Amino acid sequence: MAHYRSAWISDIHLGTRGSKARAVLDFLRDHEFETLYLVGDIIDIWALRRGIYWPQEHNDVVQKLLRKARKGSTVIYIPGNHDEFVSHFLGQFGAITLKKNDIHVCADGRRILVMHGHELDTVVQNLGWLAHIGDLGYKILLELNGLVNLARRLLGREYWSLSAYVKNEVKNVVSFIGDFENAVVRYAKDYRVDGVLCGHIHHAAIHKLGDITYYNSGDWVESCTALVEHRDGRIELLNFAHALSRVPTPATLEDLEPDETPEPLGVELANQNY
Repeated sequence: MAHYRSAWISDIHLGTRGSKARAVLDFLRDHEFETLYLVGDIIDIWALRRGIYWPQEHNDVVQKLLRKARKGSTVIYIPGNHDEFVSHFLGQFGAITLKKNDIHVCADGRRILVMHGHELDTVVQNLGWLAHIGDLGYKILLELNGLVNLARRLLGREYWSLSAYVKNEVKNVVSFIGDFENAVVRYAKDYRVDGVLCGHIHHAAIHKLGDITYYNSGDWVESCTALVEHRDGRIELLNFAHALSRVPTPATLEDLEPDETPEPLGVELANQNY
């Protein structure tokens, strides 16, 4: 069991077929945190409005998050655009606190603005209908991911994300990511912070932009990434994408904690530090 001072996860998109809930359960089971930030788009209400999809693993993720809070982790939920309905209920709810954004103070004294990031997405803010069309297109790409990787698995090849490839190769998308990162950093300067941490664009990153460090926790649809803070204040990006290529297996009774339903165990880490 790995222990961290803080962790940030975002864009799980529970309620969609693309959500890698099993990988989320692995991460939550194998890691402990004093503070856990849920940085938006945890439940995808946009998708649930189009049709109900809610398998047991998605329910298990919710139960696991609630259990983390009950067992002593401080859980802070910052809503995104796909779960914006909860933004009307900011405040303390049992062991979970809902906030529009937050200032996290690292162990080394650095101040990090934590936000989902959709606030700086002009399409989401000004052209909501276009954002929904884009969401449908993204859903189609994710479904094609499944077909592509079924064929790759039959050929003995590893998992490969078509949607991530499109995002990385299409010039307009690459330009959007750069513009988004710069907009988030400019926004953060008003808060007089050392860094800004967000999600939203499903593109995990850690890098300096001027005097401010930009962090993006990525997602649990394509890349399966999380950000964690060590005891000394160092923030690290953990990547679990390799777990997507394995064949899912059910948990055994020996794997379970006394108060838990069956969940998978164990993933290895691929790390990036800053």
